[in-house]
Amino acid sequence: MKPWRWEKGRQQTGYEKLLLLGTRWPLPFDLYLLRFGEGVHIPPHTDRVNSGRHYRLNIVIKRAKSGGEFLCDSPIYESARIKLFRPDIAEHAVSEVQSGTRYVLSLGWVRRN
Repeated sequence: MKPWRWEKGRQQTGYEKLLLLGTRWPLPFDLYLLRFGEGVHIPPHTDRVNSGRHYRLNIVIKRAKSGGEFLCDSPIYESARIKLFRPDIAEHAVSEVQSGTRYVLSLGWVRRN
């Protein structure tokens, strides 16, 4: 984890992430700013965790002019700008950004069983 430096996202599809805050104890969490430029997408996937339940709250700060839509098969809560879901069990993706840049504030945590 490298705070305050743009890094390539885990899916290797062009999105970038900037770690704003994170800890491993007592409640493991991370807070990222995500940036999706034109042509960037995230294919359908889940994010496994070793133990516990993984939650993620995404807040869309700036929408792309076209494309860049969040897709999730079973969100806990979803509105135009707020997405709460379990990335460990719910397949999720982001459609390709056709025009503009999309920014998302992403807070994730793991709740132990």
